[in-house]
Amino acid sequence: MTHEDDRALTEALIAARSAGRRCALATIVSTKGSTPRKVGARMIVDPDQGLVGTVGGGCGEAEVIESAQRVIETGTPERVRVDLTEDFTTWSPAVCGGVMDVFVERVDPAIDPTRV
Repeated sequence: MTHEDDRALTEALIAARSAGRRCALATIVSTKGSTPRKVGARMIVDPDQGLVGTVGGGCGEAEVIESAQRVIETGTPERVRVDLTEDFTTWSPAVCGGVMDVFVERVDPAIDPTRV
């Protein structure tokens, strides 16, 4: 991740906090094989403002977004396994051949976003 990516994530967290909104932070915590993003890549899911950052796009990212929506509602963190080892006999541009685990946690307005 670049400094610009970090800055965009921090700004999104500050904006959500200032507005009193809950959002979710998704972080890739492990990868195996070929994945579009590596450990440490992060994404903010803010129901009112959308996404900031990425954990790889496509169907895998959609799974993480669904998880983030549940986490925002319940407050219970989730670990999402994104399997990108789809059957190689079917053509799909989303096939990377790897697996990644993404930790999704809720960020409440009372939490200082500079400590994330």
